[in-house]
Amino acid sequence: MNCCAPKSKYLRIVSWCGLLLIGLVGLFGLLMMAGCREVPVDRLYAIHLDHMPTDHDWDDALPRLVTVRGGYRNVPSKLGDIDEDTVHTSTPSCHHGAALPDPLDVDMRAFYTDDELFVRLSWVDPTRDDEMRQWLYDGESWTASADSEDGFGLMWDAEGRFPRFSCSYACHIDDFGVSGANFHARNRMRLDRTDALVDLWHWKAGRTGRSGFVDDRYLDEKGMKGDLPGELFRPNSAAVLEGKEPFSDADRPLYDYESEPVSSDLLLAGTVAPGYLVEKPSGGRADISSISRYQNGAWTVILKRKLKTADWHDTAFLPGDEVGVSFGLSIMDNTLDQHYASSTEEKLVLLSRETVMDRSRQ
Repeated sequence: MNCCAPKSKYLRIVSWCGLLLIGLVGLFGLLMMAGCREVPVDRLYAIHLDHMPTDHDWDDALPRLVTVRGGYRNVPSKLGDIDEDTVHTSTPSCHHGAALPDPLDVDMRAFYTDDELFVRLSWVDPTRDDEMRQWLYDGESWTASADSEDGFGLMWDAEGRFPRFSCSYACHIDDFGVSGANFHARNRMRLDRTDALVDLWHWKAGRTGRSGFVDDRYLDEKGMKGDLPGELFRPNSAAVLEGKEPFSDADRPLYDYESEPVSSDLLLAGTVAPGYLVEKPSGGRADISSISRYQNGAWTVILKRKLKTADWHDTAFLPGDEVGVSFGLSIMDNTLDQHYASSTEEKLVLLSRETVMDRSRQ
């Protein structure tokens, strides 16, 4: 008797050979692909589609729960102060600050077409933080909030140089700190070897999510860099960095969330303005687009990138490569530095159409 009975286009229920595994959501969808044999627990599988994935496709996709630990979670009763210096303490899980007892599970799913990869990440977050350093006008003066933003980083072993790859390989080797707007200047994140690089996809809920892209970067022994050099984010007020009054005549113009200048005649009490202005990326830094949604206390972000780009820093994703590409995941919750991070080896495998057809017949 065949131990697998069909359930939907992508999933199968296992009666005997996988009964003990049904409770493991990350493995449940993978049982069909393995013909009811034991499946590695560190694989995110992508199936080929002849169209962009629909909501129905995502609902039926093969899920992989990636557990991240060691970060700081922002909840309404406990707001972090990002303006206070935070010094990095290196640990195997690459966390900053005190470890929390509860890990965070991130639901990851993936598809690919003939030339594009789609990855969806979903995770619970009780607070929506996408208004980093937002300015508020009270009728007389401007005040910037201390808020940061939610975010995540996906790190890929682009060249297959790291055994048992995880976040710890791309951890902060030097001392690390953050102070106000000087985050980038004090960033010491780098690799401890000179013969490799790590492909980094950096999603920021406010600064990139609102604009529909992911910052395409990489890490080497010299630090973290954009695939195309240059700064994409600049403070709305330059004067405040020098300790001067923000948005005075010498600091104009003030820009709104549409990057349009705001006339002083239109300023009413309660007017808000973004803390940072965002320049859309170009060239190799614009390879990854995103669709972001915060709903019912959770983030869902869908990423799209070509399987192979023209940028030599980028990971190439090959359908049918059973080894796959190793990746690490970190989640930021209203912070720039105290992130949750995966510590186990994870791989993305793009199953060939032939493999899916063969195994679906078993």
